[in-house]
Amino acid sequence: MIPALLGVALIGLWSAARIYSVVASRAAIASFRANQASENRETVSDQVAKSNSPVDFHLWSPQRITAYRASLASKTDAPIALLRIPKIHLEVPVFDGTDDLTLDRGVGRVLGTAKIGQAGNIGIAGHRDGFFRGLQDIAEGDRIELILPEHNDRYTVEQTQIVLPDDISVLAQTANRTLTLITCYPFYFVGHAPKRYIVSAVLESSERAAWNGDGEANYGYERSTDKYKEKQK
Repeated sequence: MIPALLGVALIGLWSAARIYSVVASRAAIASFRANQASENRETVSDQVAKSNSPVDFHLWSPQRITAYRASLASKTDAPIALLRIPKIHLEVPVFDGTDDLTLDRGVGRVLGTAKIGQAGNIGIAGHRDGFFRGLQDIAEGDRIELILPEHNDRYTVEQTQIVLPDDISVLAQTANRTLTLITCYPFYFVGHAPKRYIVSAVLESSERAAWNGDGEANYGYERSTDKYKEKQK
């Protein structure tokens, strides 16, 4: 009886491992399922894995695809958030920092800018021939989401602009909660791109999480007043 039970248990474990392997191979961001920070609540890694969205490489350069695949084995720490842009079908993990390995694996919060979920201007950088190539199709009014276990922040794009690399004014701190996405420009320039493409967005709403008995987050809608207070002045 005991050997039979052990056999069933081992088959179950093998099946679970096999399912995880398939998901991870199809969805790059699912590889963050490890390193959970809590036993009872969803982490960013859990939410990244649940998104189960395969990386769309059709706009990527061959070199960036190779670098991304190589980073899967090296960049194993958990992301701090999930960035989602519905218009361009983008879901990508956000890490702290903008070193080469980080930007091969996902996108990175520019150190020194506001932390995600706090007041100020959050700067997030990504490669123009990888995850952020789709920014070329972003327009005013488009939605951007930053997802964390405790809340889901929704931003609305206010403008896009092209600046020189040494123009750091786009990362200046703000009184309200804002988001700045940065990538190199032109998008298809051969060699080191001479300019930077900037997407500026302002917080529209924040959904706070309520936890159910299974440790999963249910979000309740909370409208941000920052933008509307500013308009009423």
